[in-house]
Amino acid sequence: MSPAHRPPRCHLAIAGLLLAAFLVQSFTASLQKSAVFDEPPHIASGLSYIETGVFHANLQHPPLLKEISAVFLLMAGIHWPNTPDAQAVIRGGPAGEKREWQVGFQIIGSNPDRVMFWARLPFILLAGLLGFLIYWWGRELVGSTAALGALFLYSFDPTIIAHSFLVTTDVGLAAFTVLFLFLLWRYLQRPTWQRLVLCGLALGAVLSAKFSAVFLVPIAAVLLLAAIRWPLRKLEAEPEAAAPVQRVAKAGPNSPCPCGSGKKYKKCHGAAGSARPAGGPGQRVDWQKLQPYARAFAGMCVIAVVAIEMLYFFPSDPFLYLTGLHKVNADHFAGYQAYFHGDLSKRFYSYFVATYLLKTPLASVLLTIGGLVILLRTKSTPALIKMFLLLTPAVFVVACTLLADDMGIRYIIPALPFAYLLGGLGLSTLLARRIFWAAGVLCLWVVVAAAGIYPDHLSYFNESACLLESPGKIGWDGGTRCGPLWLDDSNVDWGQGLKQLRTWMDRHGNGRPLKLAYFGTVPPEDYGLHAEKLEARDILADPPPGLYAVSAYWVGRLPAIGATVAQGGGSWLRRFTPVDIVGHAFYIYDVH
Repeated sequence: MSPAHRPPRCHLAIAGLLLAAFLVQSFTASLQKSAVFDEPPHIASGLSYIETGVFHANLQHPPLLKEISAVFLLMAGIHWPNTPDAQAVIRGGPAGEKREWQVGFQIIGSNPDRVMFWARLPFILLAGLLGFLIYWWGRELVGSTAALGALFLYSFDPTIIAHSFLVTTDVGLAAFTVLFLFLLWRYLQRPTWQRLVLCGLALGAVLSAKFSAVFLVPIAAVLLLAAIRWPLRKLEAEPEAAAPVQRVAKAGPNSPCPCGSGKKYKKCHGAAGSARPAGGPGQRVDWQKLQPYARAFAGMCVIAVVAIEMLYFFPSDPFLYLTGLHKVNADHFAGYQAYFHGDLSKRFYSYFVATYLLKTPLASVLLTIGGLVILLRTKSTPALIKMFLLLTPAVFVVACTLLADDMGIRYIIPALPFAYLLGGLGLSTLLARRIFWAAGVLCLWVVVAAAGIYPDHLSYFNESACLLESPGKIGWDGGTRCGPLWLDDSNVDWGQGLKQLRTWMDRHGNGRPLKLAYFGTVPPEDYGLHAEKLEARDILADPPPGLYAVSAYWVGRLPAIGATVAQGGGSWLRRFTPVDIVGHAFYIYDVH
């Protein structure tokens, strides 16, 4: 970006403040939340990889993010335990299968707050990096003001804040996805071998973050092919532009040719004249230009494979990555039925789109739709920019719709950074047209959503969840009270509320025994919460008198199960009014 078109210094200051606001929300919320469903095996397997060099645990997820967490744990003096379960994991085979869950419970149970602090810290920092990348790359894609708007939407999105500190794979996948595409963008601007190596390393990192990243390989191939038709020039976006305009840089005889061939200008287009962009009116693509891009793609893939092998510590089985790929969803229950708006089914094809529309602040949804319309209608925006903004989220959403289990918005988190960029484009357009009142209202709406649900971001639903059926339940937390009527699993409760429930019992339990229907894996006793644990079958029928804490997961799903197998069983969860809702995750019933 040339000095003439460099954004105002105040933009950098505002971006720093937004990132600080995000990090404060993420860090302070993490301190108030117990370990969620999937964190124990990730923590245990990462430590097993780093300390023993053995890759037997949790192979259905690649190692990178688990290894990052383990490095921070080791710096804090937290090590792989010497227990029978841990030894069984290292030996492998059927006796050690899935034992990493038990080892994870043992590691966390030794000192839950200390273990989770260090295990989660690198994920908070990685989420901060993602926010920085959204702004930094967004300046080139949509302009500086729009990039600030994108960072604003990111910094106050409850879904991102909720998952930013968890020792899981979703936000990390999003971070490395954006990093890889940003480096690919830079490579297409100026192909050099150094940038090619960086692209390959970033591709290896994202493939080692989560197996769903394999979709980035064909995405990268398509973007490289598209660059032949619409070669990328060095973009110099005006700070206040709603969308950047492509500019063709002048090339000297020994400069890389701007047509994207990878040759010097004098060898490609001669010593005189100026190069015309490929793909202009009346021109056809010279398919001879495919060769340098094909070599670049092959080089990236080779470097990525080497990076993956390094992260597996060059195992004796060079196909260990593929072995893990075949184990994806191995720990999901066969025949599992998804829950959506009171119904159970193997798959709902509208699930992920509906989940996004329900769990994203409405102001952000409106800005994103507006930005999408503006992008598609703006003819001055280069086609390749549109492809970078739209191809990746479209592929991830379609792939999840067709292949993933309907278990949460977390599966489409890699698509969200691009939604924020579109939303930022919508917001910058409002500002450019001086519709300040609308921009102010929408921004305030986003901030209120984040503040109203704090620190229970994972359970957030926007106002539309209650609007049609129970508008009286809309509050500062949006439509979160109606969330279990729509979705379950990690959309409402993933086991994160044990610390808050213990605090509630200390203040209001009056020494009464608690009966707990809990959707999580970490033993409640690790957080000082002693209760009689109930299974779903125990609360299908109207329960006997007592004090009950029921996970929002069961409040949503159990009546749907009862409607199909138990003739109305579980309906009491809707008929009885809870005396309190703790952390938006536990519904407290005092049954007389």
